[in-house]
Amino acid sequence: MVELRFSAGDLAQMRFAVSPMWEVGTSFRLLASGGTHAVHRPWMEQVRPRVAAAGLQGGWLAELVGPAGYVPDFLNPAPAGPGPTLADELGHVLAAPEDQIRRYLDRLAGERGLGPRLRALYAEPRSRLPRLAEEIEAYWELALSPYWARIRVVLEAEVFHRARQAAEYGAAHVLNDLHASISWNEDTLRLLLRRRALTRETAGRGLLLIPSAFTGPGLFSRVTPPDPPQLAYPARGIGSLWTPRPTVATDALAAVLGRSRTRLLTELDAPASTTELAARTGLSPSGVSQYLTAMRDAGLVSAHRASRSVLYARTAAAEALLTAPAQ
Repeated sequence: MVELRFSAGDLAQMRFAVSPMWEVGTSFRLLASGGTHAVHRPWMEQVRPRVAAAGLQGGWLAELVGPAGYVPDFLNPAPAGPGPTLADELGHVLAAPEDQIRRYLDRLAGERGLGPRLRALYAEPRSRLPRLAEEIEAYWELALSPYWARIRVVLEAEVFHRARQAAEYGAAHVLNDLHASISWNEDTLRLLLRRRALTRETAGRGLLLIPSAFTGPGLFSRVTPPDPPQLAYPARGIGSLWTPRPTVATDALAAVLGRSRTRLLTELDAPASTTELAARTGLSPSGVSQYLTAMRDAGLVSAHRASRSVLYARTAAAEALLTAPAQ
C-alpha cells in the first residue's frame, strides 16, 4: 500500500475528465489479451476482426500496450479539460519531449524489451511519433469512434454522479466510494496494490480521476510530475453498455422520419455497413445509402471508415429520439 498526502490546495485541484487516449490503451489491451470478456464480448466480437484485417495486432500499439504490465506514460497526457477530443490528446502525445519518451521506453525495456518499432522510436522520436499517431487514429476509427456516443454517455453519467456525491457528502466520500483499492482518511489517499512509491514530490499537485469503460475491475495510475497524478477506474454502468436500447418512440418517430429511416436507426444498435443493413431490412443498398446520407447530414448517424467499407452508427441525438417516451 502507498499513501499520498493532500493539502487543501491539492483537494481543491481534484477533478474528473473523460479521456479518449485512456480508452484507446485499455481497450487495445483487452483485445490483445486474446480472451473474451463477460461485459465487452459483443464489442470484442465486432471489433477484433476489423483490427486484425487492418493489421493493427502487430503494429505500434501492440508493442506499446501489452496484455499486462507497464504502458509508457506519454500515451496518457493529462487532459487539459473535462472532455478532450482524441485530436487534442494526440497533439500532446506528438509534443512529448524526447528525453521523456526515452525515459518511459527505458522502463518498458526493463520489463519486456523493445520491438523494432519502439527501438526506432527511441532513436528518432520526432520522426516516428507521427506514424504512431496515424495508427492510433486508425484504431480509434475502427474500434471506438463508432461506439463513442454510447461510451461517452456512460462516462459522463459517472462524472455527474460523482459531482453530485461531492456536493451532497463531500470529496472524502467520493474517494472512499470510488474503488475498492482506494481509501481516504485524515488528509491521506491510500492505494492498495501499487508497487511504486507515491509522494507529493514525485506526483505533482492535485488529483485527476478518469472514469473508463475498459479498465476491467482494476485501477490504473499515471504519475508524471508536474502533471497531477491520474487514476483511471471502472465507471458505473458498464454492465449495461452493450445491452440493446429499448426503442419506445418508433411509431411517433416514423411519422416524422418515415418508416424506412426509423427502421434503419433501430437496426443500428451496433454499427453496420450499408450492405449489412440492406440484408437485414430488405431495402435496396442504394436506398439504404440514400437514407443514411440524409440522416448523417441531419446529425442522426455518423460514418466511420473500416477498411474497404463504411460503418454507420447512431449518434447521441438518435439515441435520445429512439428512447424518448411517447407523449
